[in-house]
Amino acid sequence: MLTKIYGNVVTKDCIIEDGVVVIENDTIVYAGTHAALPHRWNEGDIETFTSENGYIVPGFIDIHVHGGGGEDFMNSDENVLNTITSYHASQGTTTMLATTMTAPKDWIEKVLSEVNKYRAKEMPYAQLAGVHLEGPFISSKWPGAQNPEHISLPNVNWLISWEQQYPELVRQVTLAPEQQGAHEVIAWLKEKGIIAALGHTDATYEEVEAAVEAGLHHAVHTFNAMTPLHHRKPGVAGAVLSDERISAEIIADGIHVHPAAVSLLAQLKSRLQKLVLITDAISATGLEDGNYTLGDLPVIVKDGVARLEDGVTLAGSTLTMIRGFRFLVQEAGLSIVEASQAASHNPAELLGILDATGTIDQGKQADLLLLDASLELKQVWIKGRALSTDSR
Repeated sequence: MLTKIYGNVVTKDCIIEDGVVVIENDTIVYAGTHAALPHRWNEGDIETFTSENGYIVPGFIDIHVHGGGGEDFMNSDENVLNTITSYHASQGTTTMLATTMTAPKDWIEKVLSEVNKYRAKEMPYAQLAGVHLEGPFISSKWPGAQNPEHISLPNVNWLISWEQQYPELVRQVTLAPEQQGAHEVIAWLKEKGIIAALGHTDATYEEVEAAVEAGLHHAVHTFNAMTPLHHRKPGVAGAVLSDERISAEIIADGIHVHPAAVSLLAQLKSRLQKLVLITDAISATGLEDGNYTLGDLPVIVKDGVARLEDGVTLAGSTLTMIRGFRFLVQEAGLSIVEASQAASHNPAELLGILDATGTIDQGKQADLLLLDASLELKQVWIKGRALSTDSR
């Protein structure tokens, strides 16, 4: 059976007005104007979706997300993983990285084992492309909502062991590049094609630049949990803003980063296709205000904002990718094409999966979203499968 989706098609570089995307099985077989649609795609059993004045965009790829729907990746088992991936799929995420917390080594290994088992079978919802290790190799001066009791110095032997046991499962490692042993870890990550990212770091500008020379090329939740920009001490934020080799995550919720700062970052990174929208979502995402946990730390969510019990420290977010996408367009001033790049193309390129997903192109897997004119989500397809109403 064929599926035809009518709307304005958002490609990597432009918007095709009065467009149509045709799906056959799990693959995009046509993406272009309605007028140029070959006649053969108008025959046979066809399911049709239309959003007048709406948009067809590639599925979102979230490389930094801790949980959702009441569950945390640190508690991974099949049910937990189904809950998290089904919730975020209902919000437009079609691919994601299971993101861990700074935790004891055996806790992290439990997550790796469970995610590895889950990926070995057909995944029914958002696809887990692997694991993002956020810590434990971070700075005790910038722990954020990470438990400082579990912080460790960078240890390449742990990573070597995990890579041997679970090949190509770890896709990103966040660390403080100023820590002893960090450069050895960064060099190993570069050799293995794993994203070496800075975060929760007290580094100087010069220390970041030295780490980039070693192979570091990504920054997590830019502006948060890092040394800030000062005109005489540029710090981590200054290095991220000024170094074109560094791609930059952003939590676009208007809480973690002011819209003006989001816009500034976008002006510097979007033209390089190095801006990456993330959620940093926690278990409370999709649920009401109340008491939750992030890793093993208690979290209080009030008015949708998650903080530790101190009432000050932000503890991840309750953001979804579709809300972040709208924020980039409606509050930060990005074009729909630029926002789509940040939410889909750029993370796909960073992960090395751009040949399969991340843009709307013939031959790629059908990870697609249908939005209305107000950028509200109407329908989700993952590998050509329409998400059921129950999952939405």
